[in-house]
Amino acid sequence: MSGQAEALWPLGLYFLAVVAMIAGIVAVSYVLGQRHRERATGQPYESGMLSTGSARLRFSADFYLIAMFFVIFDLESVFVFAWAVAAREVGWIGYGVMAVFVTLLLAALAYLWRSGALSWGQGQS
Repeated sequence: MSGQAEALWPLGLYFLAVVAMIAGIVAVSYVLGQRHRERATGQPYESGMLSTGSARLRFSADFYLIAMFFVIFDLESVFVFAWAVAAREVGWIGYGVMAVFVTLLLAALAYLWRSGALSWGQGQS
């Protein structure tokens, strides 16, 4: 147990140094920072222009679906890349498992395509 404690003290020292540096930066910023009391200071703006209208806009569900498909297929590409890195170690069993995985991905993509989830046409959502 003593060996682990000796190996971890630099990590604890580094953690304390980072916390002290963050506290110092926040304290210096508080002491030296400017304080604005104008009415316009608290108003939101975008790209230097005052905002008009409500911030609650309704987006089509297509945007959310495309974002969800991107995240799903991006995560799956990470699994395929990890398999490619370790292909020699996992052998033919790993190849079979990855073949099933990619087949399921293609089946899901075909289902989404046929059901119209990837269509941007009018009246689709």
